[in-house]
Amino acid sequence: MESILSKTYVFHLMRFLIVFIIGQTLYFKYTGSEESRYIFTILGMEPWGRIGLAVLETICIGFLLFPKLVWVGALLSFNLMLGAILSHFVFLGIVVQDDGGLLFLLAVIVFLFSIYLLYFERKKIPYIRDLFPTN
Repeated sequence: MESILSKTYVFHLMRFLIVFIIGQTLYFKYTGSEESRYIFTILGMEPWGRIGLAVLETICIGFLLFPKLVWVGALLSFNLMLGAILSHFVFLGIVVQDDGGLLFLLAVIVFLFSIYLLYFERKKIPYIRDLFPTN
């Protein structure tokens, strides 16, 4: 009984941490902060990419807040963070404008938490549930 409660607690904690981390970065994307404009200029996606990704991240948060759609939000956050991590490796570097690698670290955290949520919600994902049968 305690194990189930612990897993549920961890699930919700990770879910809300993803919402918090992504939600926190939305302010900077929507307001066009200097760092955000710098990143998306390097990527060749300023301003349409910055605003477009902010909209996708807002949608992601919406999915994560509805229990039946958490798996959709986790899948979306997984893909968004995969793109962010690859952007850091290929174009930006780990440290962006002397942030000490914080943005990269946050992307990795959200990426890993998304994997956990997807695993936890695997029974709700169409077709995927058939790849990992449970009794």
